[in-house]
Amino acid sequence: MDAKPNVKMIRIDERLIHGQGQLWIKSLGVNLVICANDKAAADSMQQSLMKAVVPKDIGLRFWNIERTAKIIWKALPNQSIFVVVSSPKDVLTLAEQGFPVGEVNVGNIHAKEGKEKVSQFIYLGEEDKEALRTLRDKFGCTFNTKTSPVSNDGEQSLEKLESILG
Repeated sequence: MDAKPNVKMIRIDERLIHGQGQLWIKSLGVNLVICANDKAAADSMQQSLMKAVVPKDIGLRFWNIERTAKIIWKALPNQSIFVVVSSPKDVLTLAEQGFPVGEVNVGNIHAKEGKEKVSQFIYLGEEDKEALRTLRDKFGCTFNTKTSPVSNDGEQSLEKLESILG
């Protein structure tokens, strides 16, 4: 069995990598960012925009969900990794394919019809809730809802998230 990869954080953010991501990269002290998203993995324009906000000395990979789950076990011991996905369902798919998932940062899920407000930045639909429940109940995941590493706005949101998930 390969050694467990050094995944510092998995963040759910519909915007994937953007300006705020720089704060997470610096705060976590990572040297590799994986954007695990089927669409972004195939969209060079989107990749170019995301590359612009990641420091040049940080590795950046755009892989689909399946490849991320497989290749993570090839990570070197000196790689500290920040994984960004766009939805709770993506994290669940990673977990179901053997990706090591511990704590998940539920960062930014936009408002849409049929979604329940958790915080200013987090709205969950039934599919989101079901994925998070499964992550918690089957895979033992824990969650945090910090919008950025420098904010302390996560506690109330986390309480609301936990009450919504039941």
